[in-house]
Amino acid sequence: MNHTLLISAVIATLSLTACDRPTVVTVPAAPVAVPGPAGPQGETGSQGATGYQGETGSQGATGFQGNEGIQGETGQPGDGTTVIVVPAEAAAPSN
Repeated sequence: MNHTLLISAVIATLSLTACDRPTVVTVPAAPVAVPGPAGPQGETGSQGATGYQGETGSQGATGFQGNEGIQGETGQPGDGTTVIVVPAEAAAPSN
């Protein structure tokens, strides 16, 4: 019985050792860019092109001539009496 136990232990050890273990691949981390001091200012860019001139609008139509008013009647000749009309605001007594 001693031999049976020993043989089974050897077979178990060999079978576990023979298993294919997956290879672990370690991906390196991406390098982090550390900003350095600012460089000198670049040259000024060239002037942009001038835009197109728009078209001048057309002249609007002239309005129609209005109708002429009716001639008023001639007033009566005066008799030499002067009439003074006082505005309502000035005629009202103030409190």
